[in-house]
Amino acid sequence: MSPQHGSRSSAHGGGRPRRRGRTKPRPDHEPPAVTAREPAVVRREDLRADCSACFGLCCVALPFARSADFARDKPAGRACGHLRDDFGCGIHARLRDEGYRGCTVFDCFGAGQKVSQVTFGGTDWRRSPESASAMFAVFPVMRQLHELLAYAAEALELPAARPLHRELCRALARIEELTRGDADSVVRLDVNALRGEVNPLLLRASELTRARVPGRRKDHRGADLMGARLSGTNLRGASLRGALLVGADLREADLRDADLIGADLRDADLSGADLTGALFLTQAQLNAARGDTATTLPPSLERPAHWAREGSAGGVVGA
Repeated sequence: MSPQHGSRSSAHGGGRPRRRGRTKPRPDHEPPAVTAREPAVVRREDLRADCSACFGLCCVALPFARSADFARDKPAGRACGHLRDDFGCGIHARLRDEGYRGCTVFDCFGAGQKVSQVTFGGTDWRRSPESASAMFAVFPVMRQLHELLAYAAEALELPAARPLHRELCRALARIEELTRGDADSVVRLDVNALRGEVNPLLLRASELTRARVPGRRKDHRGADLMGARLSGTNLRGASLRGALLVGADLREADLRDADLIGADLRDADLSGADLTGALFLTQAQLNAARGDTATTLPPSLERPAHWAREGSAGGVVGA
């Protein structure tokens, strides 16, 4: 993925949850179990990127590969040539025109400002070059933690997932606590192991929610639907977890209450589609897709600006 600089809100959460009692030591590379006792207060604005509070980390820490998404190669740890002295993007308004489409679909889920302002206390890598390598190593790990926070926070808001509320609160608090560790502890985290603990909760929250949808619900979990003709298809309450939907024709499809966690929607046509109540849909997924003014979105997400300019391509090749 790649960097995005858009209008974003500040993100500084509450204090670290207090630990109660002693825990058995674990190897440095393993995350502690999700057993925090007190729920953290995690606001949606805490999980939205705020470039004004970030030191341009996505433009430095991450690599670019020359492709349809990037005009040129850039190795990890080297600043993009368009990064200004104030850490803003010099071509933000022209990113797609300049060949940096990938930058417009990236979302750090607020990890940039967390690393900049919390982990490193507001000291940027230009003023303190000795901190640069550590800061760049922390950022991609923190992004994954913030993505998990976003999913857990959304699951907590699902009425049908009320039976899981206590477990979800503990998971949310534990992940939030991990995001406030020092640089070394964050880098040493085994995020895959942490996902393995949290994903079953998210799956159960999804299943409880989709069980309320009447009729038979399609299961396309992990399916290869690249370029598939799904225009007008009833996918309400379907599982599309991890599905490959690159270039799929989803015009006027019913995607209400569908689980879209990890689904690849690059260049998928969502024109006129109904995404009301779609589960675990992210802004980055929408930014990578195509749509129009008739696309119905969850209230927490914004209609990408490029949708109005590009419009619908009107059909794709079937899978």
